[in-house]
Amino acid sequence: MASQSQGVQQLLAAEKKAAERVAEARKRKARRLKQAKDEAQAEIEKFRQERDRQFKEYETKHLGSQDDIALKIKKDTVEKITAMNKQVAANKDKVIVRIMQLVKEIKPELHINAKKEM
Repeated sequence: MASQSQGVQQLLAAEKKAAERVAEARKRKARRLKQAKDEAQAEIEKFRQERDRQFKEYETKHLGSQDDIALKIKKDTVEKITAMNKQVAANKDKVIVRIMQLVKEIKPELHINAKKEM
């Protein structure tokens, strides 16, 4: 009976040791996954920064700086406003005359839905 008890003790000890090894292996795997994830994230960030730098170089080379774009937009806006003001000044009198004609010349008519009473 003692040898049987000793065998059970050995089995329990072996099972405990195996469980510890499995737990340690899981911890190592989790550490490796976390490390791989961190490395991948760092690589992604490095790639993103490189692409941003390339884009800014391209933008500066082909489109000009942001200040140049802002100045161009401002210049175009001033030109359009000036053109609109000229158009208003040229047509202002004609529009006023036409509005006055429409106000003065009233032609009373029955609406088509109104019934004529006899």
